[in-house]
Amino acid sequence: MFSFLCGLVFFFFWIIPIISIGVSDRTSGGEKIAWILAVIFVSWFAWVFYLLLAPLKSRRYSA
Repeated sequence: MFSFLCGLVFFFFWIIPIISIGVSDRTSGGEKIAWILAVIFVSWFAWVFYLLLAPLKSRRYSA
């Protein structure tokens, strides 16, 4: 039971950055997918980079 609980806690902390990027409006489309894949394969370091660097491209607003 203890190992299941530890696994559940680990999974919860692993999924937090993915959910955070998924609901964020800082990026969209392909860039958001790239950040989520980076978090999945690189882990929390990618999330820290996301918080510091996203969005990679500046948005253009048309008037």
